[in-house]
Amino acid sequence: MKKLWTSVLAVLFILLLSACGSSEEGSSSDEGKTEIKVGATSVPHAEILQQAKPILKEKGISLKIEEYQDYILPNKDLSEGRIDANYFQHIPYLKAQEAEHGYDFANLGGIHIEPMGIYSKNISSIDEIEEGTTVIMSRSVADHGRILSLLEKEGLIKLDESIDKVKATVDDIVENPKNLKFDTGVDAAFLPQTYKREEDALVAINTNYAIQAGLNPSEDALILEDSESPYVNVVAAKSEDKDSEALQTLVEVLHSEEIQTYIKEEYDGAVVPVDGK
Repeated sequence: MKKLWTSVLAVLFILLLSACGSSEEGSSSDEGKTEIKVGATSVPHAEILQQAKPILKEKGISLKIEEYQDYILPNKDLSEGRIDANYFQHIPYLKAQEAEHGYDFANLGGIHIEPMGIYSKNISSIDEIEEGTTVIMSRSVADHGRILSLLEKEGLIKLDESIDKVKATVDDIVENPKNLKFDTGVDAAFLPQTYKREEDALVAINTNYAIQAGLNPSEDALILEDSESPYVNVVAAKSEDKDSEALQTLVEVLHSEEIQTYIKEEYDGAVVPVDGK
């Protein structure tokens, strides 16, 4: 009986050692591998992230891209932990969303600018804009100051000098010599269809939606924002994750020469890379 128990204990000891060995091997095989899930609108953000994917893989980071077609869900999902970061919004929109919803987000870095364009099917020059022409903008108030500043730059309106023009609204117009009318009730994603339907209107379209609709901002826009725009598109994460090594590496890769060259060549001025926050 004593020999039997000795044999049983020996077998159990061997099995225990084997199990420990397997566990150690399993952990070492996963060592250095990290997965991050990033939300992005399809164009150009998700396309740019696709270019970053193989570079990140070489650094031991697996990137999963969650595509969105609107501007609301990416921040909601980030706040609820469904994604680790998002890449779709400019700084004024990020700040407006934080103020409205109480989000605690961090700007991890600016990646590119998408110059805002104002388009028209039938109006081909500023001089052709008639009295009472309608200007159609998205319902996103964070973009209103941006669009109104473009109109002011062309001498079509004048804004109250005492306000921060990034936060300007239609109510801040103090001079409107052509009596332009403003429609601010359209979802951003539907602006290209509005442009095709409202032939005699001015339609301000975010560049990502313009590109998706087959428009070339540098050629088709009647009025186009320049590269000095403060509306830099950023990678955002929850503040508690701002020091995440994987997310910091993502931003570094998006700032790399390879990705910046891709942006310049792929979008031909419709998307302009930046190299900082």
